Amino acid sequence: MSQWDPDTWFRVVDIAAVVSSGLLGGAVARAFRFDVVGFVMLAIVSGMGGGLIRDVLLDSGFPVAVTDSGYWVGALVAATLAYTLDLGSKWADRALIVVDFIGVGCWAATGTVKSLALGLHWLPAIALGVTTVVGGGAVRDVLVNRIPAIFGGNPLYATIALLGAAEMAFFSEVLDRPTLGMGVSILTCGVLGVLSRWRNWQLPAPVNLVVPRPRLRLSPRRRSRQAQRQQGWTPGEPLTRDLEVVTEDQLKRYRRGRGRKHGQ
Repeated sequence: MSQWDPDTWFRVVDIAAVVSSGLLGGAVARAFRFDVVGFVMLAIVSGMGGGLIRDVLLDSGFPVAVTDSGYWVGALVAATLAYTLDLGSKWADRALIVVDFIGVGCWAATGTVKSLALGLHWLPAIALGVTTVVGGGAVRDVLVNRIPAIFGGNPLYATIALLGAAEMAFFSEVLDRPTLGMGVSILTCGVLGVLSRWRNWQLPAPVNLVVPRPRLRLSPRRRSRQAQRQQGWTPGEPLTRDLEVVTEDQLKRYRRGRGRKHGQ
C-alpha cells in the first residue's frame, strides 16, 4: 500500500515533470550550441526553477528541490539525454511537445495541491500552480536573452496550466480526490496542449479602441464664424438675407441697377 501513498505518487509525478522540462531546457541549449555546462544549467533551471519559486513564496522551509536528490537526478538525466540525442528531428519535436504538456499537467497539479495542503485559499493556490509551470521556462528564456514565450504570440501554455490547476483545486477541495485530480489535470493539459500546438491556438491580440478627443464647446458667435468660413465667407464680405455670399457678378448687377435708378 505504501507505493500508492499519495505523497509518493506526487513525488514521482513531480520528478517526471523535472525530466520533461529539463529536456526542453536541453533542447534550447542545443539550439544555441552551448557546451555541457550550458546543457546542465538550462536543464536545472527549466526543471526546477518553477518549483523553487513556488517553495520560496510558500515559505515552508527549504525548497524541496534542494532537499530531495531525486530532483537533481532527474535534471541531470534530462541534460544528458538532450546532450547526447538529436532533438531536432520531427519525431523528437513531436515527442517534446507531448512530454512538455504532460509536465504542465504534473506541475499544475503538484503546485496547487501543495499550496492547498499548507492552508492557502484556492485562488492563490491555483496561481502558485501556474507559477510552478511557467517559472522555470521564463527564467530559462531570460538567461538566453529571449522574451519569455508565455507573454504571447505562441500557442496556449499558461492558459492550459491555469485550467489544470483549477481542476486540481476542484478535485482536491470539493471532491476530496487529489489523486484523481492529478490524473485528470495531466490528461487535460496533455490533450489540450497538443491540440493547441497542432491548431496553433492563441489568445486574442490587443483591441485597438479609438476614443474621440474631447472638444471645447464654442460660443455661438465663434461657431457661426467658423461655419461661415467653411462656406467660403470672410468677415467684411456682403451677404444676402439668406446669409449667402454675394458673388462678384451679383454685386455688379446690383450696382448697375442702382445706377439706372438714380439716373432716372
